[in-house]
Amino acid sequence: MTDHGWRLRVLDPEREPAAIKALTHPLRITLLGLLRRDGPATASELAAKTGESSASTSYHLRVLAKHAFVAEAEHRDGRERRWRSVHDVTTWDHAAMEASPVGRDFAVTMARRQIEHLGASLAQHEADMAAGRIGPQWREHSGITDLMPRLTPESLGELQQAFEDKLAELRARDAGDDRAEQVTVLLATLPVAERAGGEPEDAGGVPGGPAVLGVSEVSGVSEVPEVPGVPTPPPPSGADSPAGVDRPAPRRVRGHTHD
Repeated sequence: MTDHGWRLRVLDPEREPAAIKALTHPLRITLLGLLRRDGPATASELAAKTGESSASTSYHLRVLAKHAFVAEAEHRDGRERRWRSVHDVTTWDHAAMEASPVGRDFAVTMARRQIEHLGASLAQHEADMAAGRIGPQWREHSGITDLMPRLTPESLGELQQAFEDKLAELRARDAGDDRAEQVTVLLATLPVAERAGGEPEDAGGVPGGPAVLGVSEVSGVSEVPEVPGVPTPPPPSGADSPAGVDRPAPRRVRGHTHD
């Protein structure tokens, strides 16, 4: 993935296994996603959103800060510390992650969290449409598409790059448009091996269609989905870059988002 204006945190399991292990914690993923979605907040504000105690959110924010995922933001007053996300998107290289036990655990956790995020975002979208918080002009263009084309590895890579390039173009175009809303966009490109006749599916999949996933109000916090990698508005910039940020960015993106 090229940065396309996103501030990237590129994870390296060889150089920073402790940071990757720290981010694997479900509440820390949620806190980071909330900061990316909603902007700076205090531990108390995040506690109210997640149903956790402020002592718990404060502790986990300090752990995230230790590994440069979050940093102190400008304080509104001198009474309580405010936190912001240092980056917009967390990304990593699959091959590097698969070579490390910590990386493998992290990659599996992130994939599951993104599926949970989809379920939570769908529930929120339906609720917003029903309550009139999102206008009817969005209905024709929103939804979920399930396709299973036959592609080569090269074509799949080209599809990913075209998606990222077009998203960056549209994001830049709509940056100053008052009509723009936050949109949850998840891209799944998952090659699956063909099954011989009568061969069972390995993980509950339905031949010719998606697996049936029972998800609703998930992501570890009731009614507060994380929004990884699609921040609105973006947190303030200017923090020091952690290890790995300045290297060429691989194409796999986390996120929430949201983480």
